[in-house]
Amino acid sequence: MLKSVMNRLGMAMAVLATGFLVSNCKSDLDIETPTPVNTMAGARLATGEQYVPGEVLIKFSNGLSAVGRLPILNLIGGTVAETILTKTMQDAGISDGILRVKTSREIAQVLTLLNGVPGVEFAEPNFIYTHQATSNDPLYTNGSLWGMYGPSTSPTNQFGSAAGTAWANNKTGSSSVIVGIIDEGYMTTHADLSANAWVNPYETVNGVDDDGNGYIDDVNGWDFAANDASVYDGTGDDHGTHVAGTIGARGGNGAGVAGVCWNVKMISLKFLGSGGGSTTAAIKAIDYLTDLKTRHGLNIVASNNSWGGGGYSQSLQSAIGRANNAGILFVAAAGNGGSDGVGDNNDATPNYPSNYTNANVIAVASITSSGALSGFSNYGAQTVDIGAPGSNIQSTLPYTGTTPAYGAYSGTSMATPHVTGAIALYKSINPSATASQIKSAILNAGIATNSLSGKTVTGDRLRVSSF
Repeated sequence: MLKSVMNRLGMAMAVLATGFLVSNCKSDLDIETPTPVNTMAGARLATGEQYVPGEVLIKFSNGLSAVGRLPILNLIGGTVAETILTKTMQDAGISDGILRVKTSREIAQVLTLLNGVPGVEFAEPNFIYTHQATSNDPLYTNGSLWGMYGPSTSPTNQFGSAAGTAWANNKTGSSSVIVGIIDEGYMTTHADLSANAWVNPYETVNGVDDDGNGYIDDVNGWDFAANDASVYDGTGDDHGTHVAGTIGARGGNGAGVAGVCWNVKMISLKFLGSGGGSTTAAIKAIDYLTDLKTRHGLNIVASNNSWGGGGYSQSLQSAIGRANNAGILFVAAAGNGGSDGVGDNNDATPNYPSNYTNANVIAVASITSSGALSGFSNYGAQTVDIGAPGSNIQSTLPYTGTTPAYGAYSGTSMATPHVTGAIALYKSINPSATASQIKSAILNAGIATNSLSGKTVTGDRLRVSSF
């Protein structure tokens, strides 16, 4: 097997033979049992998953020298565009990072060429992800905010999350609890969101990386799509703003809507731009959140991930795993079906990132105000954990001028932040609870729902009132 692999590298190795004298080249490449490349990613290309053209992510074996990498890069006509090496990766013992490599070859061909090559731990496409959207707040009192109602609230809806019942019992959250919103940016100055916008206590706007995390002036988070500190870039960031409102719009302020958790801090981790977001940007966003918790001990309990697309990514799953090790839950939208707009079975056709098997993942389906599984919502008896309100959900929207905006969106994107808000609320009531305990509590507190029986792991819909 090694001989056949080395034959494929023959022409590239010739470059070394004629151009360099390298004493450690043999030790860099002569590996008795080659680590196979990520063939799952290659297989997913046939299903039409979107990825960045002409880019591949490669994880070389730790310690493989630049000279040792050269023949492998030459084999695929590749040049290194970026080395992704976050502080969280370094803390996890990943010394060389993941390379974003430009190539003129077709990605499927690149993955085939790299399959089984010694020194390559995995290679995969750089996938593109897209969106999957008693209080005195007017949109609560007028009957619009059904996802917050329960059987004993006024207004009432038995299929809502019953967050209103928790509020009536003075369970409204805590500003010491933090969640990350990995999405578009959100309007941190929105009248219903500004009080809960996170401010980095270790950073000031002075052109200096005060907290040493590699990001300058990241006072509210970071834009990993544009690589700058501007986490809100205008009315195009409507999806992220809508998600933020469901998690943590300020309740009881006589304005607009109320989030599941009235008091919480939300970090804006923008990685979705006008053309979607890449695997590399998603990894950086997840690791940014993990670094904040591991280095500074911030009370970060979850990230909200109302996005999906692409195929299996080992590098993304590893980032989710690092978040798991830090005790951060990863709440993910189950997905909105394929091009036909009809929900798919994730057991049969995996949806990422909700299908990752990391212990911290909670996959969320969408239900309607009548308790039915939303027609667009993916499902899976083994891969989707719970249902939550996701059809016709009112929440915050961006605006210009002085009049705050609100609107109704639908999608598993809208169901997911109900669960993230519930996690933040539970943590505020049970401050010593671990991530695994919170996940168990959320899933065990659900209410059995006919439309979700055999469609989700629990067969339940979200219930907040029992916290």
